[in-house]
Amino acid sequence: MARVMLMLALCVLTAILSEARPVAKPMILQGKVYCDTCRAGFETSATTYITGAKVRVECKDRGTQELLYSKEGTTDSTGTYKILVSEDHSDQLCDAVLVSSPQSDCASVDHGCDQARVILTRNNGMTSDTRFANSMGFMMDQPMSGCDKVLQQYQEFED
Repeated sequence: MARVMLMLALCVLTAILSEARPVAKPMILQGKVYCDTCRAGFETSATTYITGAKVRVECKDRGTQELLYSKEGTTDSTGTYKILVSEDHSDQLCDAVLVSSPQSDCASVDHGCDQARVILTRNNGMTSDTRFANSMGFMMDQPMSGCDKVLQQYQEFED
């Protein structure tokens, strides 16, 4: 009986330790942050990408919604952010969320495009270390000139 209990304890301890330790090769969470220059609610041909925007990845417990992991990143000159994630978050809900925009005229969060659900685990069959998030955006305070023409191209085939 003592041997069974010892074996069970070793198995449980091994499982706990393997979940807690960082992965050997970190995953890279990558995405883009844009400025909706036409206030269309989506990326258009007039969309610009924001340099220096702050983004955060947050992982929460599925049941309690308690924040378990958080890490920030900043976009480069192409509006792309890359955040290294060294832990596996297979049992958690993870989102990339907008934090701030350095452009004062494009700092209003585009609701519905202000966060992106991401899968941060290696237990899903993906061989790549890079995990991609949908683009997230801020809206310009006032639409720039020429947006009427830009938005017309998206309505050409409407009945």
